Amino acid sequence: MDEFSFIRSVQPAYYKQSSLIKGISDDAAVIRPSGGDVVTAVDTMVEDVHFSRKTMQPHHIGHRVLAANLSDLAAMGSTPAYYMVSITIPSDWSEEELIELYAGMDDLAARYRMDLIGGDTVSGRELSVTVTVMGTVAKGKARYRSAAVPGDVLFVTGTLGDSRGGLEWLLNEKNDSSSDQAFLIDRHRKPWPRVSFAEGLSTLQRVALNDVSDGIANEANEIAESSGVDIHIAKDMVPFSSALKNTFPDQYQDWMLSGGEDFELLGAVPLSDWTLVQENAETAGIKITKIGEVDEVSGDSPRVFIKESDQIAILKKSGYTHLKGKG
Repeated sequence: MDEFSFIRSVQPAYYKQSSLIKGISDDAAVIRPSGGDVVTAVDTMVEDVHFSRKTMQPHHIGHRVLAANLSDLAAMGSTPAYYMVSITIPSDWSEEELIELYAGMDDLAARYRMDLIGGDTVSGRELSVTVTVMGTVAKGKARYRSAAVPGDVLFVTGTLGDSRGGLEWLLNEKNDSSSDQAFLIDRHRKPWPRVSFAEGLSTLQRVALNDVSDGIANEANEIAESSGVDIHIAKDMVPFSSALKNTFPDQYQDWMLSGGEDFELLGAVPLSDWTLVQENAETAGIKITKIGEVDEVSGDSPRVFIKESDQIAILKKSGYTHLKGKG
């Protein structure tokens, strides 16, 4: 199949967004914004670096690369609208596999009425997929990781470490999957970005959000650094699934902090808004947990602390450093 035939095979039959004037089939897309701010994000995934056909089918790969971008939009409080795909295609990928990869993206995009509006295709040695997404948000309502202030409640959606557990199970090529392992595998292959939950926070005056792509050890530090605050996390409050603990009893505590790629949301809101956040999570049908609080900087620079029993540690992006006794 040549490039033009391939483009026709993935071209949508109709537009979902009323602001889209011209999508695929011309030199560029034309969009007529109806007001508000435009939010954009881009992410690239490369075969055998970010994913492997040993652990994922093409449909999973398509779903996952778009989900990663949608999680970025969710962290900004944005409603998804459009996406573009640039793909490098190696000779060992069949036409059927490529169409299935695009179907994985399309199935997820349809959930949010997103339009595929363009992209590019080239030949190369390994599969590389670059997705650019665009969304909209009301003027001045974009959410930033720099918005946390002392006294805020720190929360996280869902459970953490599941994607890492699913990957580990798949890498070991184990086929005797129980319901626990099936859950972890699904969390790795088909993460669901928390778009609806983030949209539901639009009435709040202030909320800091960061998507959990690298683990909360990393994401909490990003919020602390951007906001100029300290963050205190209670380790026994960090949520994990029973499936993760049952399957990996020796690793689950590390993975819930630094496993990454769960695409949950870590956030900070005023204590007075915490009840509204909980109600919004219930409406969205997701779990939400208070895991700590935001405080003023106590040292020379912002830090993240994690408490376990009577011990307090500095939680760096790479994990734990020295432990010290409380007091």
